[in-house]
Amino acid sequence: MEAGTPQSRKVMVIADPTRESAGALQYALSHVLLEEDELVLLHVDTPNSWKNPFITFLRKPSNSQYTTPASFSSSSEGAAAPGGEDFLEEMKQACEVAKPKLRVHVEKVHTESGNKAAIILSQSTAHGVDLLIIGQRRSLSNAILGYRRAGGSLRGSKGVDTAEYLIQNSKCNCVGVQRKGQNAGYLLNTKTYRNFWLLA
Repeated sequence: MEAGTPQSRKVMVIADPTRESAGALQYALSHVLLEEDELVLLHVDTPNSWKNPFITFLRKPSNSQYTTPASFSSSSEGAAAPGGEDFLEEMKQACEVAKPKLRVHVEKVHTESGNKAAIILSQSTAHGVDLLIIGQRRSLSNAILGYRRAGGSLRGSKGVDTAEYLIQNSKCNCVGVQRKGQNAGYLLNTKTYRNFWLLA
């Protein structure tokens, strides 16, 4: 490889119709991804997939230069119906607008086991991912219990949220992302850094 030529990376973002997932994609587009990188949007559909008909994502100001996943909105009328994945197409389009040269792939995996974390780990390994990014909802209880139990086996990970389990067990680097308000930046968690504040 020629000196000075950036090496392309493969980045996977976990895609769900949630505010946390939209924030994770926004972080990836604004702070991580370069034009020569490859992005995989992975959606794992489980029997217990959380579909809240009242989700409304934070809206970008009207003077924004491009649409980001934070401008997605869904309601009981506008949201993808159970079984529909309209939000995936919206996320892909947001990526294409933000970074036209970025290679974006959408992967959908359905599992009856309900073990989302295991599927994500398997898919990230199969795709040879360099960086895994997942939206993270933090609460005091899972911040305390999750850190203590995240090193356990899949069977013992019931009390650990998916993001925390992936951070602890992913073979590649994994970042849990919390969007902190419209312009307040991001709170990031990795295996080595906890509650790292990144300004928008």
